[in-house]
Amino acid sequence: MYKKGDVFYHIGLKEGDVGRYVLLPGDPFRTDIIAQSLDNPRLVAHQREHKTWTGTLNGEKVSVTSTGMGCPSTAIAVEELIAAGADTFIRVGTAGRVAAPAHDGGVSGTIVTAAIRDEGTTTQYLPIEYPAVADRRVVQALAEAADTLGYRFLEGITHSKDSFYTQVFPDAVPAGELWQARQKIWQRSNVMCSEMESAAIFVISSIRGCRASGVMAFSDAPDQAAEVAKAIDTACEAIKILIAMDKQSGK
Repeated sequence: MYKKGDVFYHIGLKEGDVGRYVLLPGDPFRTDIIAQSLDNPRLVAHQREHKTWTGTLNGEKVSVTSTGMGCPSTAIAVEELIAAGADTFIRVGTAGRVAAPAHDGGVSGTIVTAAIRDEGTTTQYLPIEYPAVADRRVVQALAEAADTLGYRFLEGITHSKDSFYTQVFPDAVPAGELWQARQKIWQRSNVMCSEMESAAIFVISSIRGCRASGVMAFSDAPDQAAEVAKAIDTACEAIKILIAMDKQSGK
């Protein structure tokens, strides 16, 4: 693949430009907001949909890189970030509500424990029987962070899909009835949310020996910006917990 010192083609980074801990929003503009939560952030690269800031938290290098929308661009970003030295990822963004518990108005979003692989990217890595699961240590750090901050995030499974408008306007597509039937299955299966990137993050992290989870605000919240801010706060606090844990364990 790449040689030492090479600039990675898609994200415009090279080894050492990022920390081992990386926050992953989809939106390049959201990286600017998240970077404000880091100490001494600096813009490292902005190429295509991938915008990267690097700063510190508790003295450790931490980065934020946008993945763009969907698993194909997300997979590219995660692969190249791993090559650049990252090994711990937290997806931060928004998601739609699915199962009944997610429709509780007092809940801000979801801490993701696993993803339904209803997308095409990860099937080109390995068979569909392979699970897309989050790392238990990252999930626990996010849960502890939310509890410390007093935020309510459900823990649960996300539905990672390829088509946004199929879900929003199922009547406008030929397979709309099939889509709606599948949605009922996810609802009855206690799937908490739906988005477009987590499956790729989890599968690639698993096969590369890395760690990942995600914290996502519900996109239909009356004050979405406030709920996204809670997700960002939770992710940053979780990174601090992981930094302390890694120092203690010597990893």
